[in-house]
Amino acid sequence: GTDALSLSLKMLGIGAGDEVITPPNSFFATTGAIVQAGATPVFVDAAAGDLNIDVSQIEAAIGEKTKAIVPVHWAGCPANMPSIMAIAKKHGLFVVEDACQALGARINGQHVGTFGDAAGFSCHPLKPLHVWGDGGVIITNSDTLAEKLRLYRNHGMEDRDTIRFWGVNSRFDNLHAIVGNYVFETLDETIEKRIAHATRYDAALRSKELSPHLQIPGRNLENRHVFHLYKIQVKDRPGLLEHLKATGIEAKVHYPTPLHLQPAAKDMGHKLGDFPVTEQEAAHTLTLPCHQYLSTDQIDYTIEQVRKYYA
Repeated sequence: GTDALSLSLKMLGIGAGDEVITPPNSFFATTGAIVQAGATPVFVDAAAGDLNIDVSQIEAAIGEKTKAIVPVHWAGCPANMPSIMAIAKKHGLFVVEDACQALGARINGQHVGTFGDAAGFSCHPLKPLHVWGDGGVIITNSDTLAEKLRLYRNHGMEDRDTIRFWGVNSRFDNLHAIVGNYVFETLDETIEKRIAHATRYDAALRSKELSPHLQIPGRNLENRHVFHLYKIQVKDRPGLLEHLKATGIEAKVHYPTPLHLQPAAKDMGHKLGDFPVTEQEAAHTLTLPCHQYLSTDQIDYTIEQVRKYYA
């Protein structure tokens, strides 16, 4: 997934001296891919509702050096791509969708990844489409970009003895591809199981009893959220995490330190308070187990333990 993003940016001609807009609440790879391409990331805070990039703040971040937007479909929840594409068209910007956590997600029936100039998907073992190791996929509607990417991922080779330009080694091997093809056959079933688990959580946790302690991020119900992660925002996160751990439930925090406050970002000059929604999310969000191998009884047990803690 990381290579999918960085290679897409490079083959769109984005590099040193360019700026790329992206949110600070994502896995390291999103911003890392921009840096690998040689460009400078420019952060725009998350929206308080769905915690995706706040489209109302994007235009204020656009400058003379801005060349692209990399929105993230965070945790499998589609970002507001129609609005993002309208902004990109107005300002002549490329859009590379970070759909690494969102394979199968849709906006009004249209798959995420099909809005921008290109999109990157992850085939990491924790993702629904995994390949027995790391891997990624790029999609694009541009034949020209697709041809550049095919060459670049394989050292720039036109054939065994000729390279058109200097490239990299970023290929799927046959074994990974075989596993990926096999897993792909059950992808829809996998996603539907995750959605069913999330729906069960929603029904139980959106309650008057829990509302003082627990909030579920907002979603556009017309879109298809694929729930790579099931996120809740809670009071006393350390206490709840400890309780869940003690009762055999693996809840996690994604991610406790936002990208703009990471040591790697110190030269960007950001400080605590620059992106308040992202920082609030980092301080209070945890994820409940929601993968396809869980049973309904296990989901109900998790719900029971969350309720018990806040009783």
